Amino acid sequence: MRYITDWHIHSKYSRACSKDLELPKIADWCERKGIHIVATGDWTHPKWFAHLEENLVEKRQGIYELKRLQRQPEDNKGNQGRETEFMLVTEISQIYKKGDKTRRIHNLVWSPSLETCRKVNEELTARGFNLKSDGRPILGIDSEELYKLLRSIDERIIVVPAHAWTPWYAIFGSKSGFDSIEECFGSMSKYIYAIETGLSSDPAMNWQVSELDSVVLLSNSDAHSPKNLAREANVFEFDAPPTYDDFVCVLKEQDQNHFKYTIEFYPEEGKYHFDGCAADLFSCSPKESLRLGNRCPVCKKKLTLGVHHRVEELSNRDAEMVVEKKIPFRSIIPLAEMLAEVYEVKSTSSKKVVNEYNRLTNQISEFELLLDTPIDTIKHIASEPLVAEAIDRMRKGNVYKKPGFDGIFGRITVFEEVLPDKKTQQKLM
Repeated sequence: MRYITDWHIHSKYSRACSKDLELPKIADWCERKGIHIVATGDWTHPKWFAHLEENLVEKRQGIYELKRLQRQPEDNKGNQGRETEFMLVTEISQIYKKGDKTRRIHNLVWSPSLETCRKVNEELTARGFNLKSDGRPILGIDSEELYKLLRSIDERIIVVPAHAWTPWYAIFGSKSGFDSIEECFGSMSKYIYAIETGLSSDPAMNWQVSELDSVVLLSNSDAHSPKNLAREANVFEFDAPPTYDDFVCVLKEQDQNHFKYTIEFYPEEGKYHFDGCAADLFSCSPKESLRLGNRCPVCKKKLTLGVHHRVEELSNRDAEMVVEKKIPFRSIIPLAEMLAEVYEVKSTSSKKVVNEYNRLTNQISEFELLLDTPIDTIKHIASEPLVAEAIDRMRKGNVYKKPGFDGIFGRITVFEEVLPDKKTQQKLM
């Protein structure tokens, strides 16, 4: 049976996150999207942890479901009648000095049980860390030391570096990261089984870095609102319903019999793919950055060096050399974005887009529509024939790309190339 997972989301207790991020609503959106197992997120936050304890019950080892009395599922068949399951995965922010440099790192922490979460929270609180301030708390602790502490509480805990290439807060980030896993985690590197590639890179980019042969590449949404669930995900096949330990084993062994592929944002759509200066809406490729001395040609300030640039700095081979040995991936454009293009509206929140999105996903989940449903079937059920054409073009990779940069999302379109911003053109003239 297929299991699609999204192991990086947040709750309403994280900064800049939707108030709709509560478990029942998350479950409803997962079923509409086609996600079978989702992270709880934010289990270090006292109020969110209480919400988890109140609403979740363990279904099998390390896998939880909503208590029946807490659930009133929407009337849709998008997930083929399968109810959402949860795993206890949260994101932690760390700021600390190492090697005469201030490091800013985000890590995902996987816990096998609510009891283990409680023990971690108690230990972090006893050490003076403020877990109440944010769903993604900031801890002044080295990544190696954090992992040692977590494993001393429960050896089944694993740590996965989050959005590994993001400039500001990531293991390989251009602003404050490291050049290798070992440089960051030291003696605990042997327990790093996976990294999260983030929205601004895809597996093919990561395959250029031979050091990453030792880990599995995961893709997750990092959703700050329910509608952004499933921007990226992971696809597995199991004969029997998987447990927490089953998933950890798959990562540890890089088991391609069970880990089938990842579902990817086009990396150009990520908001840190290219180098750039948001203030002047200027962006460019790494090669052009080097020609410019890594400075904005308008304001002359240093450019924010993006993921593409950082991958090239650490790469040491062509991805084609190893593609046959790697877990494959499939690139998508979120359904709402394609509907907005079809209907020629600027926002995915427009009434026309929302109504058609809901109507389609009442019948078939978003992932089923984007990945599996025959194009002729989509032509039959969609209100507008161009929806089927858009999905067909996306599946074939016939898309136009405008890379994101310095915190500004890029755009991927299927019918018309995105032109450069007029304001940028005027400034550079």
